[in-house]
Amino acid sequence: MNIKLDDALASLKDRTKEKLTPAPKVLVKDGSFDVDKLPIGAEWHRLTDVVAVVFDLKSSTNLEKGRKPASVASIYDAGVGGVVRVFNTHGADFVDIQGDGGFGLFWGDRRYERAVTAGITIRTFSIDFEAQLKAKWPDAPTTGFKVGIASGPVLAKKVGLERHLNLQEPVWAGHPVNYAAKLAQQTEPELLAITASVWDAIENNDYLTFSCTCNGGPKLLWESATFDKIPDEERYGQTIENHWCKVHGEEYCNAILDGETKRSVVEAQRHARTLLGYGSPQLITLRKSRDQLRASLAEERRSANAEALVARLLRS
Repeated sequence: MNIKLDDALASLKDRTKEKLTPAPKVLVKDGSFDVDKLPIGAEWHRLTDVVAVVFDLKSSTNLEKGRKPASVASIYDAGVGGVVRVFNTHGADFVDIQGDGGFGLFWGDRRYERAVTAGITIRTFSIDFEAQLKAKWPDAPTTGFKVGIASGPVLAKKVGLERHLNLQEPVWAGHPVNYAAKLAQQTEPELLAITASVWDAIENNDYLTFSCTCNGGPKLLWESATFDKIPDEERYGQTIENHWCKVHGEEYCNAILDGETKRSVVEAQRHARTLLGYGSPQLITLRKSRDQLRASLAEERRSANAEALVARLLRS
């Protein structure tokens, strides 16, 4: 192989200048988005709201140590392959696998319901997956799938070589995949993590926010959390430790996917003020706390801008 490196770099320089000079054309495609029709030229397609579910297999490198290639392959097929089937069952609109992890994207009708139920299903599957690994290899490291969910607008197109279909892949520019990946990095398989906007979309759904009637329920399932690696207000999210109940899981999952949001038992206890509900002092405090944190972040930014301005004036 002989590469004309100088020519290649010069060509890339010219191409970069060409791509950056004109403003690219952006078409809003809500309701008509089609991955197969994504352009590879200067045009981008925009979706105003996409929910990304990112999963990452914990300790995947250690799982490979001391095991035959066939055993490692079976672990990935059982684990990652299982998550892909979860995405398919819950109607993911796009799935991308990246080694020991990947992501599913959801847009269109009931995207939040499909995405969050998929996340909870992955969390439930993860428990059995690890149990079967431990049964087969008792010395296997603690593992399981770390899951993060985020939402927001995206710009999409294909990148690669124009006339080589095998060298083209969709790219999803925007916060959802990035933030969901940061959540997965900061959590553990025992918890599912979501950003603030995802919580805002589901907080009024009794099937998603409160437990079933088993073990003295219904009880509020989620706890507030701050994710430091996320730079804006989306960091003030929530985590959930629960998985699908063996008794009520299928019923609740299907109710959520069918668009149901209210449960009479939750309403009754809420009105009776015997439940930590939406009108309770604790949940009100939770909301105020998140609002205060957001206000604090905004104030920090204003202070930082003011300090930077003073520094510039002193230098001038």
